[in-house]
Amino acid sequence: MMRNERKFTIAQISDLHCGDLRFDSRLMDNCIRVVNAVEPDLVVVAGDLTANGYREEFEEAREYIDAIQCPRKTVIAGNHDCRNVGYLHFEELLGPRTSSMRFTHSGTCGKHLSEQVEVVSVDSNKADLDDGEIGRHNYDFIKREFSAEVTFKVFVLHHHLVHVPGTGRERNIVWDAGDVLQVLRETKVDIVLNGHKHVPYVWPLDRMYLITSGTASTWRTRGFTPPSFNLIEIVGEEITVYMVSSSDGERRTEVFPRWWCNERFAGYGP
Repeated sequence: MMRNERKFTIAQISDLHCGDLRFDSRLMDNCIRVVNAVEPDLVVVAGDLTANGYREEFEEAREYIDAIQCPRKTVIAGNHDCRNVGYLHFEELLGPRTSSMRFTHSGTCGKHLSEQVEVVSVDSNKADLDDGEIGRHNYDFIKREFSAEVTFKVFVLHHHLVHVPGTGRERNIVWDAGDVLQVLRETKVDIVLNGHKHVPYVWPLDRMYLITSGTASTWRTRGFTPPSFNLIEIVGEEITVYMVSSSDGERRTEVFPRWWCNERFAGYGP
């Protein structure tokens, strides 16, 4: 059996902060080396590629992202990237700030012989503010993209939808978090991927998992939390999250059941 027929792997990277005084190229190189060795099916870069949204910072970040060997990448902007009208450089160098991607993965889940994967990425930023918002204009887009025939649904934003322990006083939950969570619940999203506060964490919430990644390549860390990124493996009815230190490669592993592929929850609704 081929590797891709056994598992679906996502590399979740965020908060590169190229141009920051605490950026460490060795951490980024370590991250890229591990990710390339894993050969992921999807790479998600969940925002804050830069320190201040300047073009040369985006150019450096793009070089690192281009060095990641993966056929499918989705990259979103963070609040730092939208400083100094940096979102214009983001769009020119990295593409649209809101996007969707659908593809088939030859894995197995319950009665399905393959996975129809949908990745919806939405810009949650407010220019020159640390605060975030998805916005009502995006709700219909999210619902439309997460169509019924899709069997694995991934939603990507930069900001948090819920509080994350160990991040200090949290002031940057998106303004419309409640409404967004309701939309994701109605569409039966499997996982939500975000960055922002540099502390990796997983919140199981209403049969979906909110997975936050740390800073992959800086020492802008909190307490004893190391620079890190996430590797996520989906195999059958399990989701495994590996939180990988960019410094020494140490891994913390958490395993969760995959709810929506279980026929007991097929009729579960809002």
